[in-house]
Order: sequence, then structure tokens, then C-alpha cells
Amino acid sequence: MQNITLVHELVHMALLRSADRDALVHRTETLSYRALWRLIGQWRAGLLRLGLDAGDRVGVYLPKTFDTPGALFGTAAAGGCFVPLNPLIKPFQVAHILHDCNARILVTSVERAKGLVSTLTQCPDLRQVVLVDGSPTDIAEPLRTRCVGAAAILDDSGGGPAGHRRIDTDLAAILYTSGSTGAPKGVVLSHRNLIAGALSVAGYLENRPEDRLLAVLPLSFDYGLSQLTTAFAAGAAVVLMDYLLPTDVIRAVTRYGITGLAAVPPLWTQVAGLDWPQAARTSLRYLTNSGGSLPAPTLQTLRSQLPNTRIYLMYGLTEAFRSTYLPPDQIDTRPDSIGKAIPNAEVLVVREDGSQCEPDEPGELVHRGALVSLGYWNDPARTRERFRPAPGQPDGLPNPELAVWSGDQVRRDADGYLYFIGRRDEQIKTSGYRVSPTEVEEVVYRSGLVAEAVAIGIPHGTLGQAILVVATATAHHPDLESRVIAHCRDTLPGFMVPQRVLFESDLPRNPNGKIDRTLLASRFENLFRGEPAR
Repeated sequence: MQNITLVHELVHMALLRSADRDALVHRTETLSYRALWRLIGQWRAGLLRLGLDAGDRVGVYLPKTFDTPGALFGTAAAGGCFVPLNPLIKPFQVAHILHDCNARILVTSVERAKGLVSTLTQCPDLRQVVLVDGSPTDIAEPLRTRCVGAAAILDDSGGGPAGHRRIDTDLAAILYTSGSTGAPKGVVLSHRNLIAGALSVAGYLENRPEDRLLAVLPLSFDYGLSQLTTAFAAGAAVVLMDYLLPTDVIRAVTRYGITGLAAVPPLWTQVAGLDWPQAARTSLRYLTNSGGSLPAPTLQTLRSQLPNTRIYLMYGLTEAFRSTYLPPDQIDTRPDSIGKAIPNAEVLVVREDGSQCEPDEPGELVHRGALVSLGYWNDPARTRERFRPAPGQPDGLPNPELAVWSGDQVRRDADGYLYFIGRRDEQIKTSGYRVSPTEVEEVVYRSGLVAEAVAIGIPHGTLGQAILVVATATAHHPDLESRVIAHCRDTLPGFMVPQRVLFESDLPRNPNGKIDRTLLASRFENLFRGEPAR
């Protein structure tokens, strides 16, 4: 593993260990590591035939099929930079991302290209559109002249010209945030970032060649992409899946003998209480959560459903891939902790002046180390704001190391374990107090009356912001709102008690599966107009 410097070499190293071991599974088909390496070679050669230069961006707008990782890692092998696009986003969002990153090539399907005919006129840097399943004759003008069928550029040998020379600090990928808080930002990742993250996570999860990981999250999401990189680092197999229903996930765990499953809190909430067959309980060695705090009732349900499955609670930043994890043996002791720094990373808790906080003193989480990304593409101002010199460096250091200043408020206990308080830009300012939405949500969950809940701040003439909770119910109960508020009054100080608790049949999600707080805040922004405090 020490000789690996480029992300696609993870696949080659796994091939050298066991070429015929399964690498990818999609529905009823399987690719060995030998076959996957060949597919990567075909995409490498095909992209070079299209004139790909070193560092050129290649967008990949596809559901999860073999060609998706083939094109992603083939781009890296060619010396380019891959940009995975969430297959759920709309044409105008695709055009924004391709324009923002100055993409030269787009890999997509005929059906998706048809929906992009008008919007891609906004992308003057885009030279070619590669269609994985058809020919240019299927596409209308003016896009047709820029289209080429994959069959015309991919050959059977996987040979062809070698890729451009790259080193580990060169850019390998740009991952765009979901865009729920405005235009998405492109986080630039180097080969070093991706490899360091893969080795770190595969290490503490104890991934092994016998593992089979179920990839249900979008590959455009750093947490979703890491299912590929961590599996390849261990020589394990990945089952590619775009699920429709939560029950599909449990069926896939059973059908494919899944040993590792990663998801975000909304999905865990949906699947926790479903029927888990004994085969799933037997095969599932571990599960992981990131992308938000896992509600305590959901965690307890998962533990009762899967008593022999190790549960890893994690905290991550797209700007640094992953920051912390809580070992499974610490869940009973500190279930609300996000753990300690992952291997090969240091996580600091600092005051505004960069000095380190005392135990249990709230401060900003700052992440330093090999996983810190290269910044935001085409956005030097926001890069300067978020990527700043790491605290505590010697004054005489001529080129100080940059760290990610997360904007997240956390505290560290006397044993060194971290606890998430809230995002600075999500904190609710009510009656002169700053309130963490997470603290309110945790109390609401403990009522036992809600399945999912989001606390948000809504403009209020008297309070500044009023606390609104939008939730889904565990079951129908009379006077749900008043019962939840009464529970909060018994538990929280008065200024933290929600003004209203509204129940919806479902909560909106962003393309990565997280609850869309910004959309909810916009939907209810006039709820308290002219209303006095409760």
C-alpha cells in the first residue's frame, strides 16, 4: 500500500492481491478486479482519444452502473479530474456545475442528454458529451454535434496511450455540495486526500477482502464515494444500488450478503423499524452513520434489531472527507458523542482567536492533516474564509499549514471525546440566546411521539427568531403538538421551548438524502408574522 500515490491505483493494488475477487456487483452482474481494471483502462484510453489534457474536468452524470466508477477512475487514470453529478439533480443544476468547473467532457446516458439539450448551451468549455448507451443521432441539435457514443471511443483491450503524469498532490476530483443553502460549492480533492481518507476509514472499520459494501448513497456525495475507495483499499466488493424504497435496502442486504452499510439519519430512521430478516442480521458486520446526528430512538431501535452489528457514529466535512468516529464500544458510555479524530487527522476545538478551548468549553472544530482538501473551485473568497492556517504553529514557519475551520460548534470532554453543538449558520437566535437546533431536536425525539424532527429559526417580531419544529409522527395521537410542547417545557429552559410543532407526512430531502432545512425555513418564513410570543 505504501507505493500507492494515485487514487485509481487502489484498484490495481487489489488486482495484484486477488485479480478474480469480486470488485463490483450491479443487479445480477459482477465485475472482478481484473475486469474492473480493464474497464478503467478502456475509459482512460477513450478519454485520451478525445483530447483530455492533464487536469481537465470530466463530469459523470449517471445512475450507479459499472460505467460510473469506470468513467470516474478512468478519468483519474488518464490524468484528468472527475466530477460526479448526483443523478437526482435537475438539468439547470447540471449546467451550473459543469459551467462552474469548466468541464471539458460529460459522460451521461441518452435519456439524460435529451434533457440537457438547451441547458448545456450555457457551458462553452464543454467539448464532448459521451453517451454510454446510444449514438449522437438520438440527440437533437445543437447538442448532437458535441456527442459521441462510448462504443466509438472504448476498445476491448483497455490499452492505448498512457495517462498524463500525475503526483499525489494533483487534483483528482471535485465534489459539489448539495446546494441546499444556495449555489453548490465545488470541493477540490487531491489524489492524496482520497487515498488518505480511504486508508484511514478502511483501517478503523477493519475492512477486509471478504466484505461486501452496499453503496446506496450518491457517488457525488463524499460519504457515498468513500464506499468505493474504502472497499478498493481493502480489496472488498461494492454492490451498486439506486434504491426506491427503504425496504429495497434491507432486501439488498439479504440478497447480496452485505457486511457493511453506510447511510444518513433520514434513511436510518426509515429502515430501523422495518423487519430485518435473520440473514441480514447475520451478514451485517457493521453500519455507519454520518451527515447528521442519529436520533437516540433510531439508534436504540437499530441496536435491538441488529444486536451483533457494530455501529460507528461519525462526523464528516466534505472539505476534509471525514473528521471523527465513535468506536462502537463507546456507544453505551457516550451515545451523543461524535468520537475522536480518525487516524491521520487532528481535530482541534478553538476559540475565535485560535487558542484551544478548555474541557467542555464550546468552540469551533478545526481539522488539520492529509485529508484537508485543496479548497473551493473557482471561489478564492470562500476558500480564504474556510481554509486558514492551522492553530498553534510556530511563528517562524514561512508557509503555515492550512486547516479547515468548519464553522461547527463542538465541545471536548475531559477524556478527549467530542460533542456536536451545532452549525454556526444554523444556530437559532431567540430572546437574546443562541440555541442549537440539535439540542431541541434531541429533546423532541425523547418524547417518543416523533419519527423525524427539524428545529429551525423563523423570523419573529418580539423574539428575533422563534423556534419552529417540523416533524413526522411515529403514530397518530390526539393533540400531538401540545403534547410535544408540554414535554419540551418539562425538559428545556423556557427560551428553548418551540413556539410551534408542525407535523408533515414527510420532510423534504436534498439530493444527498439529508433533510433540507433551508427549504423548510423558506416555506414557513411568514408563519409568525405579527404573532406574539407564546
